[in-house]
Amino acid sequence: MTSFLDQATPLKQSNKPAAPNANQISGPDERRVPGVFLMTNSFETGGTERQFVALAQSLDPISFRLHLGCIQQKGAFLDGLGEVPQFRLGGSLYGLRSLRARFRLARHLRQRSVAIAHAFGFYTNLTLIPAARIARVPVVIGSQRQLGDLLTRAQSLAQAAMFRWCDSVVCNSRAAADRLVAQGLPQQRMVVIGNGLPPSAFAETQPALPRHPGRLRVGMIARMNTRYKNHRTFLQAAARIRGSFPTLEFLLVGDGPLRPELEREAESLGLGDQVHFLGDRRDIPGILASLDISVLPSASESLSNVILESMAAGVAVVASHVGGNPELVAEDRGVLIAADDSETLASAIECLLRDAELRLKLSRNAKQFVEANFSLEKSRKRYEELYAELLAKKGWHPTPRHG
Repeated sequence: MTSFLDQATPLKQSNKPAAPNANQISGPDERRVPGVFLMTNSFETGGTERQFVALAQSLDPISFRLHLGCIQQKGAFLDGLGEVPQFRLGGSLYGLRSLRARFRLARHLRQRSVAIAHAFGFYTNLTLIPAARIARVPVVIGSQRQLGDLLTRAQSLAQAAMFRWCDSVVCNSRAAADRLVAQGLPQQRMVVIGNGLPPSAFAETQPALPRHPGRLRVGMIARMNTRYKNHRTFLQAAARIRGSFPTLEFLLVGDGPLRPELEREAESLGLGDQVHFLGDRRDIPGILASLDISVLPSASESLSNVILESMAAGVAVVASHVGGNPELVAEDRGVLIAADDSETLASAIECLLRDAELRLKLSRNAKQFVEANFSLEKSRKRYEELYAELLAKKGWHPTPRHG
């Protein structure tokens, strides 16, 4: 079957101009191109938000008419996206205000002749999917970008009900897709599209922190707003090995409500000036260029952007053996350890600190693997192919031009 994409301008490379955010009501000529509505919860500095913005900025503007929406219009990633309408839910997903938001969103979708509605996370799954069905949007796509093991039973059941209304559910790891199938969702609706990194993620970058001969650095990059990221396990591992490496530095990058508690924990463990809390940073490539080892001890992950970015930057990775982490960190590309085990984590870090040759071998293999499988160009192309395939199945055709 020939789709509209087969007749469009060939897909451009990743240096093409970003697709315009066409949130105004569509005119007759604009409806000849399928409207894609992407919705995120917010634009805070997280992996899902980063991937949302990357897709929004890379979609082919010749083949797709882009519309964006959010639940909370806040966060650093909002910069440069233009006007993004928000559909606030109030204090409850099921309250009167949230119901009104869904009907307002449905009207918004109809007015803009949206052909594809794509939700990017739990709250947008429960908001956009029913609104899109009310608006009779031809193609509706949900997303599972976490394992789902952190949801309550009620949240999990509600999301599964929404997914049954979808034409497809995009998961960023095989582990996440398998969990949904185990819940009874149809295998044929699951699509795995990994996160994508821009070319800049693989480029040589000036360290954000000066490098000094003989001084090694171990870092953890994660928001400090949830305990499952296991910052305490990282600090406990640091306390176990700090005495063996007097000049070793530990960096924690990220911020959130748990930071004061973690700072007190570091002090109580006697880490002193060997640990540095750097807060939120937008120069992650520069931070990674300052590290020798990147650690992610989370108790739950689907497909970690931090692991991908660390591998792309050529930094050796130690991560917990959970979720989609084994899909990235194989034996020759990093070290996997049990979650919630500071002793094992400390041993893995110490092993890499003492073996520069092993660090180099693992990091080289990891960088090659990520370059081959997780580029932004590869991810964008897969999304565009999915959109075209689902539109073709629904028999969508451009509105004929009159006159």
